[in-house]
Amino acid sequence: MRANVDLGYATVALLGPRRLTQRLRGTYQRAAAGVVEFGRPDDLSEESLRGVGFAVVALPAADANSQSNANANANADAGWHRALAAAGAALPVAVERVAETTSGSITLVGGGPGDPGLITAAGLDALAHADVIFADRLAPEVTHELAPGVRVVPVGKRPGHHPVAQSEIQAQMIQAALSGETVVRLKGGDPFVFGRGGEELVACREAGVDVHVIPGITSAVAVPEHAGIPVTFRELSRSFTVVSGHDPLDERELEHLAGLSRSGATIVLLMGVATLPQTVSGLTRHGLAGDTPLAVLEKGFSPDERNTFTTLATAVVDTAGCASPAVTVIGPVVDALTRGTRTGPTGPGSGSVARS
Repeated sequence: MRANVDLGYATVALLGPRRLTQRLRGTYQRAAAGVVEFGRPDDLSEESLRGVGFAVVALPAADANSQSNANANANADAGWHRALAAAGAALPVAVERVAETTSGSITLVGGGPGDPGLITAAGLDALAHADVIFADRLAPEVTHELAPGVRVVPVGKRPGHHPVAQSEIQAQMIQAALSGETVVRLKGGDPFVFGRGGEELVACREAGVDVHVIPGITSAVAVPEHAGIPVTFRELSRSFTVVSGHDPLDERELEHLAGLSRSGATIVLLMGVATLPQTVSGLTRHGLAGDTPLAVLEKGFSPDERNTFTTLATAVVDTAGCASPAVTVIGPVVDALTRGTRTGPTGPGSGSVARS
């Protein structure tokens, strides 16, 4: 950066390939009032440059012995100047020579429970600077945050249907990073809560790829909260346990969960709709009372969300029509805030349904 230029009141436009401008962004963010980035000359217009007071053309640091690289840089520089002139922008322009790295990076981003407004600012910033995004099925729709030209690769899974194997997802991510791209792995919830983020982190480290993790709001807490269920509540529950219901729980696990629930813990099941009958039967078999409140919260934060409230004794009948994705909550906290206020049958059982 030009040390003699005061950018404290200026918005700076960084012009050039994202692999170069992203390496300059931090420096100019600290020095300038704002930073915008443009990857192609065609992206410049009078409107897009409104408020910009300074421009920086990012060029790769050319090999001193390569005339072809020097010519390419000269052509790129001239192209940006022509585009600025065509947009009517009479701006001071600097040129930054940026040393290119041989590999990119991977950021595992937790997208939260589905509402785009609940992804973190750090997650949005990572998306805005990505070259390629590998997106899960339950990741939020945040296309308005993406830079022009970013590639979005859908690698989501549904119960019983995994079109892209986990090993292949990891291989594609790592290959993209090793080719110099900035990669985001966008997941629903939090990457480390049944999101396989841990094994992806290990795979990246083993491949020698620079990898980072941005936490997300887990659906295990957010979806119950959205439905009016606190996972802990004074004098009712001072702990909660999050369990994967993807596979049926064994007798030891069921006995342990029943004991935890009797002692006041809240049980939260993720991916547990298909195995719910076995779970309910097992908890009952190990002594959990039939009147223990239970809720199945389907498609939280979506237009199709549906919340079914019932008890352990009637859960199998009342939740027969429920489908994934869903969060199941078991314990007194289910009724802590709304005891006596829910009405209306949900199918053949005695449960009740409330839509948010």
